[in-house]
Amino acid sequence: MRQSTLGQVLHHQESTSRQYALKDKALALGWSESQIRMLDQDLGQSGAQSQSRTDFKTLLADVSLGEVGAVLALEASRLSRSNTDWHRLIEVCSLTGTLLLDEDGIYDPADFNDALLLGLKGTMSPAELHFLRGRLQGSKRNKANRGELRFPLPVGLCWEQEQMVLDPDQEVQGALRLVFQFFAETGTAYGVAHRFAEQGLKFPKRAYGGVWDGKLIWGHLTDHRVLSILKNPAYAGVYVFGRFRCVKQILQDGQIRQQVRQMPRDSWLVEIQNHHPGYITWEQYLQHQDRLHSNRTHSLETALPGSVREGLAMLHGLLICGTCGQRVSIRYRGNGGIYPTYECNGQKRQAQSRRACLHVSCPPLDHAVTERVLQAVDAEHLALALAAHDELTQRDEALLKQWEMRVQRAEYEADLAQRRYEQVDAANRLVAASLESRWNESLQRLDEVRRQFTDFQRQQTRTFTPEQREQILALAGDLPRLWQAETTSAKDRKRLLRLLIQDITVERSLGREVQLHVRWLGGECEDLHVTLPAKIQDRLRYPPERIEEIRRLAAEHTDAEIADIFNQRGQLSSRGQPFTAKMIGWIRGQHRIPAVVLRRPDELTVEQVAAKFGVRKNVVYYWIERELLPARQLAANRPYWITLNEQKEQELRAWVRASKRINPKPHHESSVEQSPTPIEGGAL
Repeated sequence: MRQSTLGQVLHHQESTSRQYALKDKALALGWSESQIRMLDQDLGQSGAQSQSRTDFKTLLADVSLGEVGAVLALEASRLSRSNTDWHRLIEVCSLTGTLLLDEDGIYDPADFNDALLLGLKGTMSPAELHFLRGRLQGSKRNKANRGELRFPLPVGLCWEQEQMVLDPDQEVQGALRLVFQFFAETGTAYGVAHRFAEQGLKFPKRAYGGVWDGKLIWGHLTDHRVLSILKNPAYAGVYVFGRFRCVKQILQDGQIRQQVRQMPRDSWLVEIQNHHPGYITWEQYLQHQDRLHSNRTHSLETALPGSVREGLAMLHGLLICGTCGQRVSIRYRGNGGIYPTYECNGQKRQAQSRRACLHVSCPPLDHAVTERVLQAVDAEHLALALAAHDELTQRDEALLKQWEMRVQRAEYEADLAQRRYEQVDAANRLVAASLESRWNESLQRLDEVRRQFTDFQRQQTRTFTPEQREQILALAGDLPRLWQAETTSAKDRKRLLRLLIQDITVERSLGREVQLHVRWLGGECEDLHVTLPAKIQDRLRYPPERIEEIRRLAAEHTDAEIADIFNQRGQLSSRGQPFTAKMIGWIRGQHRIPAVVLRRPDELTVEQVAAKFGVRKNVVYYWIERELLPARQLAANRPYWITLNEQKEQELRAWVRASKRINPKPHHESSVEQSPTPIEGGAL
């Protein structure tokens, strides 16, 4: 047993009774009650396909097992309206010897004539659906062509006799107008929903069916709801029929599924311009569709510039690769993704190259375009400031008006609850108690709405004094300072760029040069040449002059001494830090600069020479000053390294023995020095 819809089961019960009466017919034909099985789980299910019909699948399974003697139905359309399912049932019944019975007779599918007749009856079921659908849809199409077909309208529109009009509720109209106003400001559906939540605003939804039929329900606005509003042409005063259609789709398992899809504009069945008053114009509606299409950043066919998104890259969505012509994407690298880069892998994805088309750091390009934009708008800063002031004022007025209407609605609901309570008989305590409870709840809601309205006026409302207006104009006169202010978000900067620039084609030249072909919204084009900063390894690499100076100093100074020399001059390392001995050692190692040789193996110190000849150290210094003893000193106030050969040693020993002024120091004496005795020149 089957009926197409639950409405038919509920209102057409005669058909249901006739199908249940088939049990009596089976009893009259000789089957006992225990041999009869009623399959009624398909009531309210369409017979166009067997996907959701569990009883039809059960019937096929039992017939295939040979457990069914006969199948009874009022007509073939009750079993199936699909030729595929119907002929499959006939074929299975013919193999298992199962009979088919309807009000016209008994059929044996194994017999050719009976099978032919059953096939014709099954063919008439889809044909009957086609004729019925054609008559119904034709009447609807004819009425829709005149713009008179009535269907549920979106919130903000309602039927008045045979005409579509704006909802008479001013609060509903204000909420709809704010949606379109916020979308013009933010450019995204998520931005509109976020603005409503930030301002504490509610959005209406009209209920259909049930106890709330036709009533407005106020709640939070979601981005999905914003998309449905922006894509609905009824808000532009256009009557459209056929915007949604049922499309059949073949699944992987071979089953056919019907799905409702939104059709493109060229597939609409009826489109009547200026049919009723709207909230926006048709031109604005088309602009909204283009904006929503451009917001689809994952589509390669999306038009520039796209929606404004978070991130440090100012030119996100504006850049076009000059090599492959695709949109340039953003990659965040480095420590936690704080270094954004513009990157395009168009040729790499198409297997045309193994390298990326473009890979450029963001800050140089952002700085060049920002400086040019600030120069371009500098002459119009006063007009921009006044327009911004007027826009803020209008925005506040719209928000205040919306809040005032919300308070008025809460006051009306409280007054209505009070009147209902006062009209009830006081003796009827059950009803009076319920109405009193509703009155108290409405008063509490009224107090809550008034409190929220007061908070909104205190925190959000922008009322400018003449002094504040002068400050705004002065701030607008210094647009670069406004651009760099901490209160200016990255989104606001990107919106300003998109108000002036349509797109930018970037080309990488030889070396560290990048060319930007800027196309302004007015149609003018301009080329900017940007020199990229050197790579980090090049910026940290010391110049050849510094390397040569270290090479020269390393011949006579240690690493610590060289670092002290540079620090005394005020010179810093490549990272902007004072030099250390470790830095100098790393530089010498990279450039293979040998360190200073402090003392050769054949050299002696002053102490060693004094001990060798048994004299005091001042005697050795006297010999060095008079060039009687060859010595080497790396720098002033540095120790001497003395070279002593056998001949010079013999000469000096003879000198010591012949000298009367030198007091030889015995080798076995203590190392404690005596008070030095001055030696006059030539006294030796």
